[in-house]
Amino acid sequence: MADTALAPSLVDARPRRRRRDPVATRRARWGWYFVAPFAVFLTLFLIIPLVYAFVLSMQNKTVATGNQWVWFDNYAKAFSDPLFLQGVGLVVGFSLVLIPIQMLVSLVAALLLDSLASRFSRFSRLMIFVPYAVPAVIGALMWGFLYSPSFGPAAEIFGWFGLDAPNFFSDGNIFGSLVNIVTWQWAGYYMIILYAALQGVDPSIYEAARVDGANAWQTAVRIKIPMISSALVLILVFALIGTLQFFTEPQILRGLASGSITASYTPNIYAYTLAFSYHQFNYASAISFALGLVVFIGSYIFMFATRKRSGFMS
Repeated sequence: MADTALAPSLVDARPRRRRRDPVATRRARWGWYFVAPFAVFLTLFLIIPLVYAFVLSMQNKTVATGNQWVWFDNYAKAFSDPLFLQGVGLVVGFSLVLIPIQMLVSLVAALLLDSLASRFSRFSRLMIFVPYAVPAVIGALMWGFLYSPSFGPAAEIFGWFGLDAPNFFSDGNIFGSLVNIVTWQWAGYYMIILYAALQGVDPSIYEAARVDGANAWQTAVRIKIPMISSALVLILVFALIGTLQFFTEPQILRGLASGSITASYTPNIYAYTLAFSYHQFNYASAISFALGLVVFIGSYIFMFATRKRSGFMS
């Protein structure tokens, strides 16, 4: 009797197989169809080249023996290479100068545009953003023309005031010239990010501040800037990663400032020169991955140090 009474409960306790929803299955299949082209291009043009370059960085090619596995010897050589370390030091110093200027320019522009409510503000946003829409190569060529002491307008403009135009490509001025080019190129992009963050702030907060007697300066410093701290951290991370990978602008200007911008001016230019001028593809690959490691460590340290204050990582 006891066994007979328990039998139905044991049968009911058996796990039942779920029936698949045909609609959900169809949607999942279509999702894979849409993702497939991106996955194919990502694999072909990013993952496979990265794997191939990493394999090259672990090898060394000689005329007699061909490719031989040297494992991490190229990386040890890279982190003891004075030219590579000098390039890393330059981009770090460049970041320390460039990033505060970029952030200040973009923040001031975003705050000014946020306080305006007219058609002029829309036009101003477009004009500030336009340099980002210009390809970096075209922008560097344009500034190379503007800086040129022979056929550029700089000499003529300084001549109006009875002054001699400085050589923007000299050793002492090329650093500031590059800072100006990159700031012009990217400040508009960062301004759009900050402006969008400001537009997301509840207007009632500003009304409460005005009721309490806060002026425009106090509202900007004590309310607006703290409210967009996450966006500030975001553009700071973008600027840090981009600056440590500095390549396009100095590479384009090398023909005009050959004495100031050397073949090892930045790590990326150094790797490019090793690969395509000296055919040292193995060591150039190691230089590239070593720079990637430096960028990853620097970005992670910064994000770890700021996540508690800004909530960016939370």
